[in-house]
Amino acid sequence: MKAPKFRHDDFDIINRQTEFKGFFELQALTIKHKLFQGGNSPEFTRELFVRGSVVVVLLYDPPADKVVLVEQFRVGALEDERSPWLLELVAGIVDSGETPEQVARRESFEESGCTIQELEPIYTYWVSPGANNERVHLYCGYIDSKGIGGGVHGLEYENEDIRVHLLSRADAWQAVESGIVNNAATILGLQWLELNKVRIQQQRCL
Repeated sequence: MKAPKFRHDDFDIINRQTEFKGFFELQALTIKHKLFQGGNSPEFTRELFVRGSVVVVLLYDPPADKVVLVEQFRVGALEDERSPWLLELVAGIVDSGETPEQVARRESFEESGCTIQELEPIYTYWVSPGANNERVHLYCGYIDSKGIGGGVHGLEYENEDIRVHLLSRADAWQAVESGIVNNAATILGLQWLELNKVRIQQQRCL
């Protein structure tokens, strides 16, 4: 399949206004862009939730065939039928001056106590581009899981209260299939692991 027809010079931002700025930011943008059938769209307004780049890390110990998941309260899941405490992969926001790789290593240690031995990129993707500029850099972080799991981690000044779980890869995948794991980044990471487990085991368990 070919790349998208239009590029960055095929739209114009007529006006950009910040409506709210707190931990996150909400902007109102007036835009027009080229149309597939020719010509240009009329000017229209869209609200943009500004979040920026995020790093998510699937922490995996190939010789032990174990995965680290973290459990924490999520305000966006207040209406979850089961609980707003979700099982997830380690994640963090990319701050100014940081690379995604640096964030992956920092957040992995802060949230789970894990030291990454090596990072393998998985995907980079937009979360919900209809109204949100959040872009996820998803990695697999290879670790030694000895002594990991059961503790509580996170930064108190960020109001983090994170419980760490060490699961077999098979149990983590079962949590996806049963719906216990129900957030996109964790599902994507564990699906990727199921698709790549043979290659990873062959490369790293010699």
